[in-house]
Amino acid sequence: MKVLGVIPARFASSRFPGKPLINIKGKTMIRRVFEGAVQSTLIERVVVATDDQRIMDEVLSFNGNAVMTLETHPSGTDRCAEVAAYYPDCEIVINIQGDEPLVDYRQLEQLISAFSDPSVEIATLVTRKTTMDDLQNPNRIKVVADHEMNALYFSRSVVPNFHHTTGDVLGKYPFLRHIGLYAYRASTLQKLTSLAPTALEKTESLEQLRWLYHGHKIRLVETEIETPNIDVPEDLQKVLEQLG
Repeated sequence: MKVLGVIPARFASSRFPGKPLINIKGKTMIRRVFEGAVQSTLIERVVVATDDQRIMDEVLSFNGNAVMTLETHPSGTDRCAEVAAYYPDCEIVINIQGDEPLVDYRQLEQLISAFSDPSVEIATLVTRKTTMDDLQNPNRIKVVADHEMNALYFSRSVVPNFHHTTGDVLGKYPFLRHIGLYAYRASTLQKLTSLAPTALEKTESLEQLRWLYHGHKIRLVETEIETPNIDVPEDLQKVLEQLG
């Protein structure tokens, strides 16, 4: 089973322009992500997918692999699909977040393990390490699973709703919080890019709801490992603290 790791990296972020190239204790963020991902022995090749020459030049400067992709891609999923088409021998594609400089290769391998089940089309990570603040934070995505650990629904709201629950809410239901790493069978990934956006997806601003709406299953893989992402400049401090 050949696995391709793709790191989508755009320069023009609305909340933090140029963040792939920020310096984090002597290394750019994109370099830290790349070096973390290539530690996995299960990934055949790791490629940065970018639409910016500055990022391309940086990746090539440390002998990394990079592909220049179209500027018109609406999402990282579409960028991954373009790159995957260049490597037709790869069966599994992992979308590795370009804003997680402390990415842990063990997370990636947990995700890959889901594809030992031939019925799995898409897999993503979840954790039960959730607080009440997480539940009420719309930037912390919640997910509900079925009995086979396939996703039923993702939401920015609290799901399931605990309006009628008293006492220790977290102790009475195993809430799951989404960690935004995805892996796909290469054939499924190409299908996803042809799906029309849905009202449900637009309402929650969650792309994965389009996939569920159109009948694709998403297998949820539990993990205890979580690393901080850098979404806005203020997030950088969390990463610096962990690096020591």
